[in-house]
Amino acid sequence: MSVESFHFGEHHLTAGIALDIAHGTVKGVLSDRCLEKISESHLRVEKIVAKGDIVYGINTGFGPLCNTKISKEDTKILQSNILQSHSVGVGKPISNELAKLMLILKIHALAKGYSGIAETTIQRMLWHLENNAIPVVPSQGSVGASGDLAPLSHLFLPLIGLGKVDYEGETITTTELFQKTGLQPLELGPKEGLALINGTQFIVAHGVLVVQKLQHCLRHADIIGAMMLEGLQGSIKPFFEELHALRPFKGNQHVAGRIRTLVQGSEILEDHIDCERVQDPYSLRCIPQVHGASRNAWLHLKELLEIELNSVTDNPVIIDDELTISGGNFHGQPLAMALDYAALAASELGNISDRRIYLALEGNSPGLPKLLMEDTGINSGYMILQYTSAALASENKSLCFPASADSIPTSLGQEDHVSMGSISGRKALQIITNIEKILAIELLTASQAFEYRKPLKSGIVLDEIHKFIRTKVSFAESDRVFADDIEKGIHMIQEGEIISLVEKTMKAKNLQWNTPHFEAFETY
Repeated sequence: MSVESFHFGEHHLTAGIALDIAHGTVKGVLSDRCLEKISESHLRVEKIVAKGDIVYGINTGFGPLCNTKISKEDTKILQSNILQSHSVGVGKPISNELAKLMLILKIHALAKGYSGIAETTIQRMLWHLENNAIPVVPSQGSVGASGDLAPLSHLFLPLIGLGKVDYEGETITTTELFQKTGLQPLELGPKEGLALINGTQFIVAHGVLVVQKLQHCLRHADIIGAMMLEGLQGSIKPFFEELHALRPFKGNQHVAGRIRTLVQGSEILEDHIDCERVQDPYSLRCIPQVHGASRNAWLHLKELLEIELNSVTDNPVIIDDELTISGGNFHGQPLAMALDYAALAASELGNISDRRIYLALEGNSPGLPKLLMEDTGINSGYMILQYTSAALASENKSLCFPASADSIPTSLGQEDHVSMGSISGRKALQIITNIEKILAIELLTASQAFEYRKPLKSGIVLDEIHKFIRTKVSFAESDRVFADDIEKGIHMIQEGEIISLVEKTMKAKNLQWNTPHFEAFETY
């Protein structure tokens, strides 16, 4: 299999490409032109040191020590010391995938040639990526301004022979890594330590996974919501194109179009088209508005993330021979707020999903037994599954307080406003993990309700999904250990089996999504 190449520092990076590099389907490379730019920037730093001009982080201390001049002889010691002193992370290590993403994003930012990094340093970073020697990074300790100082320090301790790495399936010290590979510690030059640890790569790596995983949940929510619409014999009119043209939010239009496509040709819809019910509860009728609002939040995050992915976020930045700027590009606020918004958007998917689960259990829809089981009393049916979805939805609400609303001064007041964006990213991923579980419960509930509509058929796609689910989880005629069913549902959600089946079925049946704004919402 041929692997595409991505030129660090030159090509346009997206969340999808970053994940492809992390998963090995795209190879990140440093072109000759890129290496020239890196060398030019590094040479500018050396000239600053030689001339003795006072420039923050090159020949001064850091943070509140910015007015402390460092001698030419001590500038290299300063860079090694900063990696060690700032390695104060605590808590469970982040996943290898997140740490690898941090490495990819940092290489791309440094390769733009505004940071003064040496070629030997960035080549060593690339070696770690290519050889899957991924540094161990604690999950806690960043306040998201001055960049993600603590996690980035841990990420780059191995460059100077310290810290730990995950290598060949085990966690080992960097000393052991060097013994296995014959590598030697690097001696960092002026500004290099600061360039390595200043930046938003911890926040951005979380943002990449949030964009990927939240889109995954959004796709599933529409599919499962359509199944529930069929199971509860809801009306298709709230999804009509004419309605959403009068309030043309992109997300709303996109969701309504997806639902229309999924139920196209449904016998279930035709069976109750002239029923006496005037309108459905909001959890069915307002799927386009609620799912759509979450889609809009996702799109906002994707657009901001893409800017950040291709930005220089360290400090100071070396513009040219005459201009070095000490600014605030490391501040995580732009993504911190967007991640908090995305966390709320994810949580709302769980809220409305839990409401649909509850709705299916009430027994108020014609043809559906209470608790989705005929012989209740001796059996509790699907009653207690909704307890779990309620617990998860409530837990998510408690996680929705925006981390970016808080700021605690650090660095003796020099860093007096911080973003807490690292916490925003971590919380967003935690909420999304809970959403996958809620959607799995709704998937099982919708499938059980769907069964009671037989022998009527739904649209081609939804019928195929129901058949597939029944190969994994059987129809429940009596109580059993439903935790086993839920685990199978979670697996189907996390592995994307249903999305793959939808795409395969639509291709085989020559169906097209009836959705405006497809490109914006279906790619990242």
